[in-house]
Amino acid sequence: MSAALNCNISFIGGGNMAQALIGGLISRGLPPTRITVSDPVEKVRALLAEKDLHVTDDNAAAIRDADIVLFAVKPQVLASVLKPLKGLFEGKLVMSIVAGAEITTIAQLLETNRIVRVMPNTPALVQTGAHGLYATDAVDAQDRELASQVLAATGLTLWVNSEEQIDAVTAVSGSGPAYFFYMMESMIRAGKNLGLDEKVATALTLQTALGAAQMAITSANSPAELRKNVTSPNGTTQAALEVFDRAQISQNIQAALAAAQKRSQELAQELSESSK
Repeated sequence: MSAALNCNISFIGGGNMAQALIGGLISRGLPPTRITVSDPVEKVRALLAEKDLHVTDDNAAAIRDADIVLFAVKPQVLASVLKPLKGLFEGKLVMSIVAGAEITTIAQLLETNRIVRVMPNTPALVQTGAHGLYATDAVDAQDRELASQVLAATGLTLWVNSEEQIDAVTAVSGSGPAYFFYMMESMIRAGKNLGLDEKVATALTLQTALGAAQMAITSANSPAELRKNVTSPNGTTQAALEVFDRAQISQNIQAALAAAQKRSQELAQELSESSK
């Protein structure tokens, strides 16, 4: 983290994900005075100013002294935000967490190739995110390490080998929290149907999800092996899993993620066309 701690970092967009990254960076030792945030919403700026950050609604001013500029804006405003900043990025590393924004789109709008594209996910808000990163050969090893350090403040960072794989990252981890929330909802509802109080069903479900994830992370065994270990022949777990298999839950999950990947590709194409 030492290299990133010596950088001035500017965020264009101060929403939840930006705030998660800012909180992680500060917790790792980056002085708040090295962070600048530009956001058009006065309430957001006031909230961030309370943390001793530099705040502004002037994007050009925000990036003037930055070593790293991280874009965290809505995809639909990307072109209008980037176009006025064209040509202002000499000596600056650009990072983007804008969903669907391909590197070529950002490069054309800013006239720079020193860009890292990131697909984060919302558990970054509690420092347990999973971030997929990609950069072209125009980004050197030092910049890649800087980008990793910025994101490692809020979770796991993994580089992928092609920009196309960012769409797969989107399907697996970017949208992934919603899949697990969906499962939690279903288990809580089932617990209530089986006679449990809603608070009890909720607490049991959430702790079980946490425990299962922690076991999978720390165990030398794969999730498939862990599942087999808790599935006694003719037992209660097997009875439940047989229902899943008859409903082709595994196949449906794979189809769902393929649909998410396809939609990610479509959104990237739409954003590229609208930014021209």
